[in-house]
Amino acid sequence: MTVPHRDLGSIFKAYDVRGVVPDELGEDDARAIGAAFAEWSGAGAIAVGRDCRLSSSSLAAAVGEGIASRGADVIDVGLASTDLLYFTSGSLDVAGIMLTASHNPPEYNGLKFCLPGARPVGQDTGLAEIRDLAETHAFGPAVSTGSFTQRDMLDPYVDHVLSFVDVGAMRPLTVVADTANGMGGLVVPPVFERLPMTLVHLFPELDGTFPNHPADPIDPENQRDLKREVLARRADVGLAFDGDADRVFLVDERADGVSGSEVTALVAAAMLDRHPGETVVHNLITSWAVPEVIREHGGVPVRTRVGHSFIKQVMADTGAIFGGEHSGHYYFRENYRADSGLIAAVVVLEQLSRANAPLSQVLAPFDRYRASGEINSRVGDQAGKVEEIARAYADGRQDRTDGLTVEFEDWWFNVRPSNTEPLLRLNVEARTEELLGEKTAELLDLIRREGGPT
Repeated sequence: MTVPHRDLGSIFKAYDVRGVVPDELGEDDARAIGAAFAEWSGAGAIAVGRDCRLSSSSLAAAVGEGIASRGADVIDVGLASTDLLYFTSGSLDVAGIMLTASHNPPEYNGLKFCLPGARPVGQDTGLAEIRDLAETHAFGPAVSTGSFTQRDMLDPYVDHVLSFVDVGAMRPLTVVADTANGMGGLVVPPVFERLPMTLVHLFPELDGTFPNHPADPIDPENQRDLKREVLARRADVGLAFDGDADRVFLVDERADGVSGSEVTALVAAAMLDRHPGETVVHNLITSWAVPEVIREHGGVPVRTRVGHSFIKQVMADTGAIFGGEHSGHYYFRENYRADSGLIAAVVVLEQLSRANAPLSQVLAPFDRYRASGEINSRVGDQAGKVEEIARAYADGRQDRTDGLTVEFEDWWFNVRPSNTEPLLRLNVEARTEELLGEKTAELLDLIRREGGPT
């Protein structure tokens, strides 16, 4: 194998590998990373899935070659959503690599890793060692060469997704799904074929050039087609999936966006109504409403850092039945603690069916506070700015779990540095719109001010 003649540090992020193909991530790099993961994990078999990006097929082949070169067997699941790959890892108890750059533009690609049972691999749980091995090839000759087999996991995956709901309780809703030419086009239709619902599917073709709009639904601009179609069809709900379909964003029957906190609260309530007394994990930028709802439904809320590897670890430590993030990631204990946008979507649809009311009414009890959403600001000295903010708000209750969280009686905020860019990410929530506007402006002025008070 060719050893990459470049530093791979720029493409190894906090939770995965991501870079422009081929300048930052080429086939030689992929081959070396596949070999390094096989060596580091010691896995006997590794499942490999890929999204529909134009570079994914060749990169996946190179990853497979690297894996086999270290004596591990390759289970090729072909085109897949990331949660289908996680399901494969969990159900077959094998390690996994997913070739995807999720919501990034077409010229990007990347790799997501998991250990058997879909256990996460992040910067602090192996990615740094995998990077070092891929850069140096610091391992000896392989004893044998691994085998290649192909395996179609779509049907068992669909069975698994639907096991989270009572299909018989579903009513004939109209659902618009925008899969943005990404991997939702593979997994959404076979699930809805088994539901008594009318699916209006936008941009179902798998096309790695993403010709209609970016596969990044967190940007409201990329939800315009979905919202227009929801209104035109008088649909009950709209679903927007990202490129690898592990995240979902909802819009209600009025085409208003639904926050990740509201979805987290709704799904948490549903899970706790079936499994009272269980623990539910939420990250620290979800609404105050989330832990309130968890307690109201007899559950135990546990707060954690932002990021899938932290959520999954806390779920493992606490035995939590569910975990939610404001960013559209929803984790389920019976899904090997992995995230799945499609499982979250069908749980919401079941609750909507049982309520026999519009989604806006179903969600109204969870819409308790006003939120800014995440606001990014370019800051050179991120750590210094966080300390400046901490001094300015020393009269609040401060928490350093992830960046800086400060709580007051009527509002709170979190500011935390980006893992990959010179940005500070700000989230603010308040009891009133007026207070939210005042405090958000106040904080942004402080964050963006050069050489603030010491």
